[in-house]
Amino acid sequence: MSISLKNVSYSYQGKAQTVRAVDDVSFDFEAGRLYAIIGKSGSGKTTLMSLMAGLDLPTEGEIVVNGKATTAWDRNALRRDAVSVIYQNYNLFPLLTVSENIQYPLSLRKVSKAESKRLAAEMRARVALPEAYENRLPANLSGGEQQRVAIARTLAQGCKIILADEPTGNLDSTNTRNIVEILKSLAHDDGCTVIIVTHDPAVAEQADTVLQMKDGSWVF
Repeated sequence: MSISLKNVSYSYQGKAQTVRAVDDVSFDFEAGRLYAIIGKSGSGKTTLMSLMAGLDLPTEGEIVVNGKATTAWDRNALRRDAVSVIYQNYNLFPLLTVSENIQYPLSLRKVSKAESKRLAAEMRARVALPEAYENRLPANLSGGEQQRVAIARTLAQGCKIILADEPTGNLDSTNTRNIVEILKSLAHDDGCTVIIVTHDPAVAEQADTVLQMKDGSWVF
C-alpha cells in the first residue's frame, strides 16, 4: 500500500484565532522505506500523523491511501485494514494478557480462536518476546517489552502502512535501538511503509528519508 499527501492543510479554531497546524504539505511515501518526521513541538508533525491515520480529515487537499482519499474511506476500516498506529504510551489493554492484546485486531476480523492464538504466538516470537510472556499483563512488563507487544499487535493486524508516534519516547537507549531495528525490518524485509514521528536524532539517523517540519510545512 502507498500513502500520498496532496497539498494537505489542516486548520482549527483556537481561543483567539484560527490555527493552521499543517500548511500545504505534499509528499509520496513509498513502500519498503523507513521515514522519520522531525521538528520541534508545535511544528505540526503529530497533527500530520493524525491526518494520515484518518483520526482527522484535512481541511484542504487530500491524503490518498492505496488509491483512495481518506475522505472516501470508512475511517474505522482505514485503521483496521490499511493503516496501523504505534503510540508512545503503547495503548495496550491493561486487563488483557500479552497474547490477548496481540490477538485483539484478529478478533475484529473474525479470525478463529485457534488461528488467532497461533498468529499471536508467531508475532510475539517475531519481536523476540519469549513464550513465557504470553500470559503476562502489561503492568508486569517493562516499557520496551510493552512496545514490543504493541508492534506484535500491529504485525497481527497485517497493515502495510505503519505510523509510529514517538515509539521510543519512553525507552532507554538499548530498547530504542531494538525497537528501531524491528521497524526497519518491517520496512526493508516486509515491504511496509513505516513513518516515525520522533524528537530523537539517534532514531532519525536510522531512517532512509528524514523530513523536517516547521510551522506546519516541510523544511527542505
